[in-house]
Amino acid sequence: MTVRVLLVDDQPLLRSGLRVLMADHPDLTVVGEAADGAEAVRLVGELGPDVVVMDIRMPGMDGIEATRLITAGPTAARVLVLTTFDEDDHVYDALRAGASGFLVKDMALDDILGAVRVVAAGDALIAPGVTRRLIADFVGRPGAAGSGAVPGGSPRPIEGITEREREVLTLVGRGRSNAEIAEDLFITVATAKSHVSRLFAKLGARDRVQLVITAYEAGLVTPTR
Repeated sequence: MTVRVLLVDDQPLLRSGLRVLMADHPDLTVVGEAADGAEAVRLVGELGPDVVVMDIRMPGMDGIEATRLITAGPTAARVLVLTTFDEDDHVYDALRAGASGFLVKDMALDDILGAVRVVAAGDALIAPGVTRRLIADFVGRPGAAGSGAVPGGSPRPIEGITEREREVLTLVGRGRSNAEIAEDLFITVATAKSHVSRLFAKLGARDRVQLVITAYEAGLVTPTR
């Protein structure tokens, strides 16, 4: 399977570098480039990429609004946000907008490629240490969308899932992969994947990021710093 990628950044040099990098990997194909959010939304409709690598700060429509429009539309494209460690507030907004993952600009090149593949596969825990910190902060901030795990508040109850699915959700919230979940619960990887898929359907989650948020909101995972 070839992952179709749309690069969105107002810096031509960065887009060019990512394009050259991906050209050496036959499972990744750059189908287009955009310099701002409005162009990104238009190209998603025209090109149908699997993953949109989205910068946040751009002239005109920024990456947050573009992400919101893309994820609210009929496209199956997943958005991988391009961020830096000092832009946590923007990442919270990206979560609310429906982003499936986060790409840190100073990551190693192999990690960047791996992040694109992970998001294309439906996962979102790119760098667990970074992502879990951001999500833990997100669900603990006053006004976080749908959050029940705010300081002084009560965990949001989860209904309609089995005890085994609750165990799987807890492990997803801790950043465990399907293989690690299978090992922890003494089940096959295929069974772990099936449990995760059922959680997507039962909880209305788009991807693993949303499952992690739900785990925190339900009090299944304690935020760590």
